[in-house]
Amino acid sequence: MRKATILLTVLCISLLTFSQTDKRLKGVEKQLNSILETSKAPGFAVAVVEGDKIIYAKGFGYSDFENKVPADANTLYAIGSSTKAFTSSLLGLLREDKKLSFDDSPLKHVPELRFFNDEMNNTIIIKDLMRHTTGLPRHDAAWYYFPSQNKDSLVMRIAHQEPFTGVRQQWYYNNFGFLLQGVITERLTNKTWEENIEEKFFKPLEMNRSKTKISGMKSSSNAAFGYGLDSDRNIEKSDYYDIAGMSPAGSINSSVNDVSNWLITWINNGKFKGKQIIPEDYIQEAISSQAVVSSGKPSEKLPDIHFSNYGYGWFLKSYKGHYMVEHGGNINGFSASVGFYPSDKIGIVVLVNQDASAVPGLVRNTIADYILEVEKTPWADNYKEDLEKALKAQKEVMEDSELSNVKNTKPSHASVDYTGLYENKGYGKFEIILDNDSLVTTLNNEKLFLHHVHYDTFELVDYSEGKIDEDEFGKSLKVNFKINETGDVESLTASIEPTTDAIVFKRTPNTLDVDSETLGQYVGTYDLGGMEAKFYIKNENILYAFIKGQPEYELVPVAKNMFNLKILDGYKVEFVETEGKISGVKFIQPNGVFKAKRKDD
Repeated sequence: MRKATILLTVLCISLLTFSQTDKRLKGVEKQLNSILETSKAPGFAVAVVEGDKIIYAKGFGYSDFENKVPADANTLYAIGSSTKAFTSSLLGLLREDKKLSFDDSPLKHVPELRFFNDEMNNTIIIKDLMRHTTGLPRHDAAWYYFPSQNKDSLVMRIAHQEPFTGVRQQWYYNNFGFLLQGVITERLTNKTWEENIEEKFFKPLEMNRSKTKISGMKSSSNAAFGYGLDSDRNIEKSDYYDIAGMSPAGSINSSVNDVSNWLITWINNGKFKGKQIIPEDYIQEAISSQAVVSSGKPSEKLPDIHFSNYGYGWFLKSYKGHYMVEHGGNINGFSASVGFYPSDKIGIVVLVNQDASAVPGLVRNTIADYILEVEKTPWADNYKEDLEKALKAQKEVMEDSELSNVKNTKPSHASVDYTGLYENKGYGKFEIILDNDSLVTTLNNEKLFLHHVHYDTFELVDYSEGKIDEDEFGKSLKVNFKINETGDVESLTASIEPTTDAIVFKRTPNTLDVDSETLGQYVGTYDLGGMEAKFYIKNENILYAFIKGQPEYELVPVAKNMFNLKILDGYKVEFVETEGKISGVKFIQPNGVFKAKRKDD
């Protein structure tokens, strides 16, 4: 193993030495270092391919900022949504094998799949998943805050996710469409998406360091840590994010050397080292316009971008007269750009360990100007100037800012009344509990404090090791609790999908464990205006209510002497206690409160 490592290092050094000889790139590293400095990115790696060769590959800055470990061309980074072209390409292979048509309904291959309405069920085809034309918006909170390792469980959420427009009416980015492509692949091959990616692409393309799961990255040597910038623009380490079952939309971790082989394959019509890896007809279709992302004339700031379209897992645009195929990627602590210029047989990959970073686009464009030999835009200088203006404006806004809330208000209920389980079938479920008299919850293993804003509106603020991040006050996601006709907290709404109404999470109150002896005190007959209401125990420890002419109701204990009717929202019963004994009961429902007196035994 030691010899193999030395050989790899020598090979890498030789490659880098060779790459520096390309005259077109003379002076580019000064610009790249300037981008690194201005962006405060810990580090990045970049590679350039031409034809079937890597002509430049190098790391800048650090893969591990704290320990000052240098980044290099073999450092692993999360590539995020740059994964999407891999996923759609699997369908290209299946079509070549005549196992599917892009005009098939996804329901043909995933029979249990349902969309929000009949129009979608009857109209959406696989091609709509590949080009983002299903009519669905992103609904990203449904997987980001509520991850699941089980792809099928994520698929079941789609039926409850509301569209914002009709099928093929408008392009709109949607990760669930790529999840479905991965699931279709699994159903037709009887192998996981991860196994298919490794077998069909990683192995034949010699992407030997690439991983399909974050666990693989964690266990690898020379893997970058992710970072972001805090409110004072200090570099701050991020935890790795496990995209889990949404892997077909963005879970690949790779190096610029490995991704270079992927780009070489696309540049050479699907061939790598003489072997056809991806069907040529699929390549041509995937990098041709399948949907219009946005329309309009070029802007003054970007006069050389003449169109913005989408293929299959690729964005398409022009760059200074050159046809460009590219897809970015962003996931906690990492950003990426993987792109190529098919007419020029040039490809550029940039991977950076900085969250939501401008670096991939800046580095790509800077290198493109050099390698395509077009008029050079001072991307590094422009970015520095724009950043300084933005930070100045932000500072002025912050100095004048005031928390936007109605002063001197308070919640309508005691804190305990907001506790319970909240669920939306298109998203997931979470529990709100009391912790030292504070309302807290956990989303994706992150503990959050519910900070009161005004009335029944709260915001979710980071809460770790017993400390609340007060810097987030006024800036965090707000949630609003809804009260029903009987005065109970019925649900919570959150504006987490901008194209639809606020997402509603229905509340189920926390239940109490009540033993049979305690339940026994409620058993008996009660006079309800001349009708009898009977309460009795069944199945050892469940209290039921029955009124003649109505169904039998199971009661769920939620507080002392208080029960909800299991199958009816907004209906509950409260037993009246007098001198330590149950003397009556109140039926509390939306149209009023009805009292019943206990009959003598």
